[in-house]
Amino acid sequence: MFKRNFLIAALGVLSAAGALSPLTASAQSNWPNKPIRLIVPYPAGGPVDQLARAIAPKLGEALGQNIIIDNKSGASGTIGMDAAIKAEPDGYTFGFGVPGGITVLPHLQKLPYALDDINYISLVGRVPQVITVGPQVPVKTLQELIALAKKEPGKINYGSAGNATTPHLGAELFAQEAGIKMVHIAYKGAAPAVTALLGGEIQVLAADLPAVLQFVSRGVKILAVSGPRRSEALPNVPTTTELGLPAVYSESNYGIIGPTALPAAIQQKMYNALVTVLNTPSVKTQIAGLGAVAISTTPDEYRKLMQQESVKWAAVLKASKITLD
Repeated sequence: MFKRNFLIAALGVLSAAGALSPLTASAQSNWPNKPIRLIVPYPAGGPVDQLARAIAPKLGEALGQNIIIDNKSGASGTIGMDAAIKAEPDGYTFGFGVPGGITVLPHLQKLPYALDDINYISLVGRVPQVITVGPQVPVKTLQELIALAKKEPGKINYGSAGNATTPHLGAELFAQEAGIKMVHIAYKGAAPAVTALLGGEIQVLAADLPAVLQFVSRGVKILAVSGPRRSEALPNVPTTTELGLPAVYSESNYGIIGPTALPAAIQQKMYNALVTVLNTPSVKTQIAGLGAVAISTTPDEYRKLMQQESVKWAAVLKASKITLD
């Protein structure tokens, strides 16, 4: 009797599972049929938020649903990323992947999520980093800055948007490759760091281009783009590669990530929509106006880039002995 009841119960479970499968497949094929939430792990109005809002309207058009921006900041972007990674994998929550939470912080602390749980969709924008000096600094070229720093080792202060942020590591990478010593001062974000640069509290700042571009008119001098490619926004500014420092390659790569176990069919639809949007002339122009470069990649290309960046920054962290303390 027990065996008979067990078999009846088991068949009932299998029958229920079979009934659910077509519904799941139907939900995937009809996706999306309601607005989609895009978690941005930084505050509204900042450079990352502006990048997200540059693609949201066209992405919504491509998918036939509104894209709702949800700013969930804190803990260097890891709070928002954690929320996106652990969201219900139904295709109605995605997030902005930020480099620090993938390539830097895992080397310094235990994160609330595992890197293997990140569902990469596509890159969205490549933001070049630049090396700048304040109005009071008596140099006009990167070579002159290096010469001044060698003449006065340890007397030049450089700022960052925060300890162990990619701008901090970018400046350390520059110092290591140039063979100079500078003193780091961390600020709570790019905005106060730029204010300090203008006011003379710091002399040097490595920053994402959008954070400093508008302050050139107020005396900020951009000496070099950290990488092999010149910026369309600064066609006359040389690269570190041109100036003999090819290893000084630092940029911030932002992309769309999804929850763990996101169905492959939904991931593919989102990827296709992103490729379409990022190749739209108006979107490319808008992103260029932010000092960034629109770029799409396959999920595997995105993942491999983050792995490469992680190896690079791990070496910089070890050489400079940077910690979160």
